Amino acid sequence: MKTANTPAMETDTAVVTERRPRGRPLSFDRETVLERAMHVFWRQGYETTSISDLTTAMGITAPSLYAAFGDKEGLYREAVQRYRKGPGGYSVCMMSDPHDTRAVVRELLVSAANNMSCPETPSGCMIVMSGVNCSPESADIQLLLTECRTGFETDLTARIQHGIDHGDVPASVSPGALAKFYSAVLCGMSMQARDGATHDALIAICDAAMAAWPAKA
Repeated sequence: MKTANTPAMETDTAVVTERRPRGRPLSFDRETVLERAMHVFWRQGYETTSISDLTTAMGITAPSLYAAFGDKEGLYREAVQRYRKGPGGYSVCMMSDPHDTRAVVRELLVSAANNMSCPETPSGCMIVMSGVNCSPESADIQLLLTECRTGFETDLTARIQHGIDHGDVPASVSPGALAKFYSAVLCGMSMQARDGATHDALIAICDAAMAAWPAKA
């Protein structure tokens, strides 16, 4: 219970301070521990990751985790957003060249291959891998990941439609079907990466997928 002499806990700044009745305050950099949690979820998946796994990797106590992020689900949701804005931000290139849709899609696949095979991070795509085999109790997490994938597919569909409208994609193409195809390629690349596929192997998949790009009449 907050009193006149006890400041409210700050959770939206870079440094979170937990004040406990006894002992010294525990301070940590929120962004640093969130990055560590993201890697744990990315590598192990949401449901198989325990609070103990997280606190060990993050270097904080369980009370500190709850104070800063609410609970495991709250932490995971923030980790997903961090992933989407960082290593998983493939869609940032979708309008890099508004006049060459094929080049944009290839850049998208290559960026994904680079991320999925990076030796400094877990393999595969966090959005694909961390929600595998979730139980019914984690339906909200499954919904979150489905919305992430659906949102990406919607953006890709819009980008392909943009190409149709500007004449660099054949008008006979179904933008939704083509977007689903390349979304499926990305999901498959994620599984291949988790199974140990090298960067060169993933790039070969990109090349094969681009060979299926619809040719202009």
